[in-house]
Amino acid sequence: MTNTSTFPPLKVSSYNPYDLLRIYTYYRTLLGGILLSMFHMEVAPKVLGSDNPTLFFYTSAIYTAINFFSLVLMWRLRFKPSGRNLFSSLLVDVVAITLMMHASGGAISSMGYLLLIAIAAGGIMLRDRIATLLAAVTSIAVISEGAYRYILLTQDNNHLFSSGTLGALLFFTSLLFQYLTRKIRLSYEEAEAQAAHVAHLQKLAQLIIERMRTGIIVLNKNQHIELINQAAIKLFGLANNASPPQQLTELPELLDRFQAWKRQTKDPSTISKQSRDSSAEIKANFAYLEPNNTSETLVFLEDVRALNQQAQQLKLASLGRLTASIAHEIRNPLGAISHASQLLTESPNLDAGDQRLLGIINSHSKRVNQIIENILQLSRRRPANPQRLNLTLWIPAFISDYQISKGADKTPNIQFVDRLSSGKYGFEEFDDHTNLRAQAKFDPSQLQQVLTNLCDNGLRYTRPAPGRADLRLEIGEDLQHQQPYIRIIDYGPGISTDNTKHLFEPFFTTENTGSGLGLYICKELCEANQAIISYRRTEQGESCFHIQLAHPEKAL
Repeated sequence: MTNTSTFPPLKVSSYNPYDLLRIYTYYRTLLGGILLSMFHMEVAPKVLGSDNPTLFFYTSAIYTAINFFSLVLMWRLRFKPSGRNLFSSLLVDVVAITLMMHASGGAISSMGYLLLIAIAAGGIMLRDRIATLLAAVTSIAVISEGAYRYILLTQDNNHLFSSGTLGALLFFTSLLFQYLTRKIRLSYEEAEAQAAHVAHLQKLAQLIIERMRTGIIVLNKNQHIELINQAAIKLFGLANNASPPQQLTELPELLDRFQAWKRQTKDPSTISKQSRDSSAEIKANFAYLEPNNTSETLVFLEDVRALNQQAQQLKLASLGRLTASIAHEIRNPLGAISHASQLLTESPNLDAGDQRLLGIINSHSKRVNQIIENILQLSRRRPANPQRLNLTLWIPAFISDYQISKGADKTPNIQFVDRLSSGKYGFEEFDDHTNLRAQAKFDPSQLQQVLTNLCDNGLRYTRPAPGRADLRLEIGEDLQHQQPYIRIIDYGPGISTDNTKHLFEPFFTTENTGSGLGLYICKELCEANQAIISYRRTEQGESCFHIQLAHPEKAL
């Protein structure tokens, strides 16, 4: 499938708690440096290190150094540390901030609230149990610091209350962020699952559209082709083009039908056109993707040969039963007429005129009997069983069998021309690619019947000439549609343009002795095998029956 417009792919970012680690690492590095600088410049001497300046200085200095080392380590690890390293970093934060809080007057100094950020980060980045353990350790450290200060230093109840409140707040913060993280993680997982499902459906839809035998084209309101699948490209004979069409104006036949549909001058379900291959009819159906009649237009292209084949099979099934019954009823009196004629022929009292009349009766009885045989053959025709045939091997074998069937005294001179392996298309030897091009799908017995009928027909009209074959059988490939073909060429007068229109119709014949069913049977057998038979003239004006065969790996 070819997209001529660019659509952004569906993308959902996966949940990654370590994305926060990059921000938190820079934060803790800046925090240590800021606290050390503020203490050194005595910005808040009553808060920072008010109880123990020495402890605050050494703690903040060591903490800043550890943070710079941790930042370098995170860079080397691309901010993807192990769980143990992450827990150790957060534990360093807890210990350092607790010591600086103790040096600054305890929990009432508000230094302890910096622990909330570390605990919140732990609740997001650590697993639930490890995050809870970190919160428990931090709460114990804060409460222990308050108890130590109350028992040994101040005996002030405010320190115990502040420490207890901060410890409980730390624990609550950890549980809250763990809960929120779980919810966010589940939301991301659901979004990822839905995105994966949508991507799968999108890919599946693309594969379905690409493998559809129906051509698909999507047009925007400016008649720009946004999407066209391979089936549509092949239907328009553009498979060998370097790039697919970009504008509807590049497909003038379809543009005319599209404009007619826009004017509502035709029923969209009946709009049809002839493709560049005159033997294949394409039906185009148009529909708006949205009901406002201003959105994109979806175009369905179908090769109606498959539909015609189904209709023909249904028609023949019903006609077959009727004609077989009629033929059977005619055969009985015909047999009586023929038998009576033969008995009269044996009479010694017939003059020359009566003998001539009996000859006419016998001749036409045989003709009617042949018509009945052909009708019964059509009605009893078995379903086609297409098989892979290598034409470069099968056609010469057919020619040999056909010549033998004619007898030694009437052996026709048939020339075989292989345009697949002769180098005409650049294939000087049989490689795998050439062998694939030389293959076709057809029921062998039915193909033999078709070629036998066409060869008999060609020998009947050909004009023998010294040094020239009576018939010529050619095989080659239609490069535009990448399908093999067979040509049966004779050197007779050919068929007039008026008669060509009715050539494959039942009971049409240019001879008084013909049944008019031979070419009709050939056409039916070809259609049953998804092949197309047509009559044309060669470049030299020779009479030619052209059979375009189905590709061995493709079907209508």
